[in-house]
Amino acid sequence: MHSMKPAIGDDFLRDTKYERGKLPGHSLDWENMPAQYKVYESKPRISLPEPSIYGGPSIWDIIKRRRSVRAYTTDPMSLHDLSQILWATQGVREIISGPSYDFKLRTAPSAGGLYPIETYLYVSRVDGLKKGIYHYVIDDHVLELVNEGDYGDAIRAGALDQQIAKQAAVVFIWSAVVERSKWKYLQRAYRYIFLDAGHIAQNLALAAEALDYGSCQIGAIYDDELNELLGLDGVNESVIYLSSVARPRRVL
Repeated sequence: MHSMKPAIGDDFLRDTKYERGKLPGHSLDWENMPAQYKVYESKPRISLPEPSIYGGPSIWDIIKRRRSVRAYTTDPMSLHDLSQILWATQGVREIISGPSYDFKLRTAPSAGGLYPIETYLYVSRVDGLKKGIYHYVIDDHVLELVNEGDYGDAIRAGALDQQIAKQAAVVFIWSAVVERSKWKYLQRAYRYIFLDAGHIAQNLALAAEALDYGSCQIGAIYDDELNELLGLDGVNESVIYLSSVARPRRVL
């Protein structure tokens, strides 16, 4: 007989609700606002081609065609296509400047414009890139090579042993830097973090389809196995979502 466990999900929804007249009082500490960009200062950087933002297929056709794809060819991805997909997920699309700030708006919405999601990649087959773990520097639209090597088995294991994570040309790995959202939204931030990740993943799915790639979003993960792979503590920053991307293989 299974032991009864606390209803954590139910408690979470109840305890993070907003009720009229009972909103939490909170003053923003502007001097200690968390940085919106993560950078690995000592890691090699790889420049990415400029994304193409004009032309292409109709968005309505792309929405109609989009589906989860779990069978892939062994074809590599071009560096230009990877650049295009990265920009679609979290690229800077507009800069709003003021007397003492430059605010960079991205391609996916984020609660309060706080952007808690970081993008890592496991690159297996991309022309011009070594196999390994990369980090996307959103501000500069470049990649940082965090760790070179074949991590296909580790990625598959962290994705509940799903073979698509090893077979993909690229696996997008999204982590959440929790304090970026908690700085403003306190415990409600966790709701927004997961919503933000969903917006990003949908942009990826549509961009991949537009470039004739297949993608599959993966929420079933062994969190701490992937955190360990990326060197994250699982508390201040933790992996929350994956997407596999590759050319689709026709299944008879």
